[in-house]
Amino acid sequence: QVQLVESGGGLVQPGGSLRLSCTASGSIRAIHAMGWYRQAPGKQRELVARITGRGNITYVDSVKGRFTISRDNAKNMVVLQMNSLKPEDTAVYYCDADVLVTSTLNHYWGQGTQVTVSS
Repeated sequence: QVQLVESGGGLVQPGGSLRLSCTASGSIRAIHAMGWYRQAPGKQRELVARITGRGNITYVDSVKGRFTISRDNAKNMVVLQMNSLKPEDTAVYYCDADVLVTSTLNHYWGQGTQVTVSS
């Protein structure tokens, strides 16, 4: 079993910054891609940023230049640094990971952390 635990959400004013962290634990043989998705009220969950095991990165266009994703493989951790936040960034942010457990590649989600951008 694998668990993803997120931290770092909260309330911030427009133009502010937040740092989200997600740590994976459990029966992990290797972690391939890790990333962040978000879901705003009444909207579908969307990819925000994802980073592969080789360090290839994808961002949704709306966050390019403002958000930075990184990972620490030794700690099984992925971090999303969010700068210049806008009200439209308000959502529940979910961490995800593709984890090799013994010989099976499984996909896992974190429980979600609320990010609210408001004055």
